[in-house]
Amino acid sequence: MIRVEALSKKFGKVEAVRSVSFTAKDGQITGLLGPNGAGKSTTLRMLSTLLRPDAGDAWVDGQSVSVEPIAVRRRIGVLSHASGLYPQLTARENIVYFAELHGLDRHQADARVTELAALLELDEFLDRKTKGFSQGQRLKTALARSLVHGPRNLILDEPTNGLDVMAVRNLRALLSRLREQGHCIVFSSHVMQEVALLCDEVVVIAQGRVAAAGTIEALRAQADEATLEDAFVKLIGTAEGLN
Repeated sequence: MIRVEALSKKFGKVEAVRSVSFTAKDGQITGLLGPNGAGKSTTLRMLSTLLRPDAGDAWVDGQSVSVEPIAVRRRIGVLSHASGLYPQLTARENIVYFAELHGLDRHQADARVTELAALLELDEFLDRKTKGFSQGQRLKTALARSLVHGPRNLILDEPTNGLDVMAVRNLRALLSRLREQGHCIVFSSHVMQEVALLCDEVVVIAQGRVAAAGTIEALRAQADEATLEDAFVKLIGTAEGLN
């Protein structure tokens, strides 16, 4: 479980995140939904321990991102905008390298690669260098790398960005499977369809603040709108009007 309380972050005079709070539960997918520049990625970078909060804190399975960042990293798998794969290494070598960074021995790493290759359908390109991979192949390899140490919590920053229709469908199926296995999944998006299809809970973020949070049905009811898109437009409009 991930619990966020009053997270804030400034870059110079710009308040990127302003007192954001929410809870992401085990066995659920929680979506951060907001326009570009709303503060979604900055929030996820703080949860991933890549940025230190200026105020507030977050806890991953009870471990503080501010006080215990190394313990938090053992409990999370992170997929960012940029896959960050080493182009001269094969997909297998990329995954094994990160397994060993997380303390797995070679036997354990090889076993995890076999397991993840079956789960993510990597076998066709597992032993090819990642230079020249398609966006979908890069995503699958980066996702395998983020899962290699068996984290219960996944943090995904706009994971469908740049993917074709089939790759998006495959990713949806995988995230649904991981949810059924009890994982806590947090992902950011500005794509309404993805949020509507995947999320159990939605946190709407506008101008660095939480504009609303709840199930899709609750958000529609709060905004008195029939669709998530219409509810989203009204909720962020109200939030921006209060700033």
